[in-house]
Amino acid sequence: MSLADAEAVIKNIIIKIVQGCAMGGQVVSDTLVAFMVNAVVLDPRNGFSVDQTLTKQDVQKIEELCLDKLMEKCSPSLDTIKMQVYFDMNYTSRREFLEEIHQVKESRLSPLSREIADSRVKTREELDALYRKIVTYILLLSGMGSPTDVNTLQEATAALQSIFPQSELGTFMMLLKRDKEQQLNELTMIVTGIQLFNKAIKMGEEETDFHELVPTVINEALPVINKSIESEMSVSQSLAWKYTAVLEKLMESVCQPGECDIPIVLLQQALYNVRQHEAFLRMLLADACLCAKNVEILQRELSLQMKLLKETVQSKTAVPTVKVFPLFKALSKLWCGLQDEAELLNILNNIRLNLQPFLTSQAKIFSEAYLDSLLETSEVKTDEQRMTESSDEHIVPSEMKAQEWLLPDTTAGSNDLPLQYNGICGYMLVNRNGLLLPDDFIAEIAERAKISPELIHLLKLQQFSSISPYCMPGSSVLVRHVTKCESSTQTDIHPLETNVVNSYEWNEWELRRKAIKLADLLTKVTKSSQTELSHMRRENVTQTWLLKNVACQSKRDGESNTPKPQMYLAHLRGRRDGHVVKTNLARSVDE
Repeated sequence: MSLADAEAVIKNIIIKIVQGCAMGGQVVSDTLVAFMVNAVVLDPRNGFSVDQTLTKQDVQKIEELCLDKLMEKCSPSLDTIKMQVYFDMNYTSRREFLEEIHQVKESRLSPLSREIADSRVKTREELDALYRKIVTYILLLSGMGSPTDVNTLQEATAALQSIFPQSELGTFMMLLKRDKEQQLNELTMIVTGIQLFNKAIKMGEEETDFHELVPTVINEALPVINKSIESEMSVSQSLAWKYTAVLEKLMESVCQPGECDIPIVLLQQALYNVRQHEAFLRMLLADACLCAKNVEILQRELSLQMKLLKETVQSKTAVPTVKVFPLFKALSKLWCGLQDEAELLNILNNIRLNLQPFLTSQAKIFSEAYLDSLLETSEVKTDEQRMTESSDEHIVPSEMKAQEWLLPDTTAGSNDLPLQYNGICGYMLVNRNGLLLPDDFIAEIAERAKISPELIHLLKLQQFSSISPYCMPGSSVLVRHVTKCESSTQTDIHPLETNVVNSYEWNEWELRRKAIKLADLLTKVTKSSQTELSHMRRENVTQTWLLKNVACQSKRDGESNTPKPQMYLAHLRGRRDGHVVKTNLARSVDE
C-alpha cells in the first residue's frame, strides 16, 4: 500500500484518539496525538518493532496506550511533551515572525485598501467620504494613533492635505488598482514622516529626547519583559538544581529505586520539565535581548535622521519635495521598524505566559518544602559550580585516538558550536558508573529517549527527526522519510592558465561529418549567373543641397505731407445784393 494510503489510515486513528480524549474531558491537538503515537511505537516496553507489520490488534493497542498517556492526571512527562508541542507550533525564527507580523497587518487592512481602490465616487459627499477613508487607512497602517481620536485625525488630515489635497482625488481615481495601492503606501510613509517631524517640533527643544517618539509599548514593555523572563528562568534554574541534588543524593544511597518510597521516576520527569522550560526561556530571552539591541540602533538612527531633517527644513517656508520627501520616508521606515520590534516583543511575552501552565504538575507533586525536606543538609550546586569543579580535568587526545577532539583552547568559536544533547551531560544521564565508550553512551541515550519521549526534544536528538508517526495495518511500524538538504560548493574558475582551442571537437561523429563536408566540397564549383531583373543594376547615390535661409528686401516704406485745403467765404449774411468774397486760407507745405 502506498504512503498516501498509509497516512490516510493513520489520520483516522489520530481522529479516534482525539475524539476519545474529548469524551474524557481532555482537549488535545492532532500534532500532540501524532507525537504520542510516535512515542508509543518507539518505546521498547510496548513490544513494537520497526521491521514488523501492524495488525488491527496492534493498532488498537496503540490507541489504548495513547489514550492512557494523554488522559494522565498531574503528569510532568505529559506536561513537558505538551510544552514542546506548543513551543514548536508557536515559535519560529525572527525573520518568519516579522513576515507573519507584516502579513497580519496587511490582511487586516486589505478590506479597507480594496474599498478605497475599487470606489467610484460621483457626488461631493462620496468624495469627502473617500478622503476620510484614506486618512483612516494611513493611521491604521502607520500606527501613529487611533482614527477615533479627534486630534490624531486632524493632524493626519492636515499632513495629508499638505502633500495630497482633496482636489487630486480625481487623478487618483483614474489610476489602475495596483498604482492606487502603491500611491497609498507612498502617502502613508510621507504622512507618517510629517507627523513624526511635527511631534519633534512640538517638543521645542534643540536636542530632542527621541525616546519619547518611539512607540509607548517599547518603552514600557521592553524592560518588563526582559525582567520577567529572567525572573522565571531563575526560578526554573533553582528548581533544576534542587531536583538534581535530590536525585544525586538518592542515587548515592544504598536504597534501590524499586525499594525507595520516594518517586525517583517522577523526580526525573520533573527535572526534565523544568530544564525544558529553562531552555525555552533562554531562547525567548535571546530574542528579547536582540529586540532591545535593535531598538537602540533604530532610536539612534531616528535621532540622526530627525536632526538631518531639521537642518534641511530649518525656518524655510518651502523646501523642494525631492529633498524632503526621502527624509520623511526614512523616518517612516525607522518608525515601522520600531513597531515591528514592539509586536515581536508582544509575541515573545505571550509565549512566555503560555508556557507557565505546563509547570503545574511538577509544582503540585513536589512542593519546595518537600524538596527541602529531601535535601536535608545536602548542598545544592549550581551549573556554574559544577563546571568549575570539572574545569581542572583535561582530556589527553593522544590517549583516545579513535575520536577527534575539539578543545576550547585550540578551536576558534568553540562557544558558538552546538553541543550534543543540548549541552546536557550524556554520562550523567545514562549512568554515573556506567560505560565509558562514547558510542555506547549514544546508543543508551537513544534507548532512554524511547522510554521518556520528552527527552527527544530536550536533548535535540536528530536520529528521531526523520521518523513519521504514521503507521497502519499491513505496513511497517514506522515510515522513514528520506532526509534531504540543500548544499552547494564553489570552485575557482580556471585555476590554471587558460588554453582554449576553439576548433577542438570532442564528438567523433561531428568530426566525421565535418570531414565528409570538406571532402564533398572538392567536387563542387562555385558559379554565378545574372538575370534580367539584376541586369545593369547598381547602387545609385544622389546628393542634394539643403535649403539655406536667405532674406531680400523688395520695397521701402516712405511718407509725404500734403497741404490741407481751407477756404473762407465772406458776406454770406445780411445784404441781398452783397458780393461774396472767397479767401484761400490753405497754408503752404514749406511752412
